[in-house]
Amino acid sequence: MTTTTTTAPAPLTRSESGSLLGQTMALVGLTAGVFALGAYVGRNLPGGWTWGALIAAIVVLLSINGAVARSEQLAVGLLFGFGLLLGLSVAPAVAAYANADPQAVWEAGGATALFIAGFGTAGYATRRDLSALARWLFWALTALIVFGIVLVFVQIPSGALIYSIAGLVIFAGYTLLDFQRLRRGGDIRTAPLLAASIFLDILNVFLLLLSLFGGEESPR
Repeated sequence: MTTTTTTAPAPLTRSESGSLLGQTMALVGLTAGVFALGAYVGRNLPGGWTWGALIAAIVVLLSINGAVARSEQLAVGLLFGFGLLLGLSVAPAVAAYANADPQAVWEAGGATALFIAGFGTAGYATRRDLSALARWLFWALTALIVFGIVLVFVQIPSGALIYSIAGLVIFAGYTLLDFQRLRRGGDIRTAPLLAASIFLDILNVFLLLLSLFGGEESPR
């Protein structure tokens, strides 16, 4: 009888960790740029196309994980495609906010930058293992999605406000967790996957803050 043993990836050196941070955040910035392009191009897309773009974005996101092990260039290409498709999927909603209250869009963008910078720095710097948060965050996010579906059919007093605040709490946790994963990453090739995760944190925080800052001017 033979046995096999697996060893955990060796922790990154300080230099490697810095390289992973720089590469990942550069990819996040580029993905944000591609997303903005998609949001501009798709601002007049009909609803059916935006749903199609969202489904395609989910498929591409799932493909990034497999691509990381095969080709870094393929993973980066899929990451940019993911950003573009997400931009297309939310373009009409963002355009509606921008037409109703342009200042709300800028305020949400600035607040998102501060939110991610604060919680990202805390997550990257903390020595406490936050991995146990992952399960709780998953179930909290699942409950939030269910609550959001209920809000579509049932009028709940301050339901939208509750949804936005709860969402911000959940994505504060995901931001802490993802930036700690970034510091503890065991392979520089995971940069595209980490970038996709962090970009999703940023996008969700932006949309949640946009709904708060939009207030009564929010598109229906």
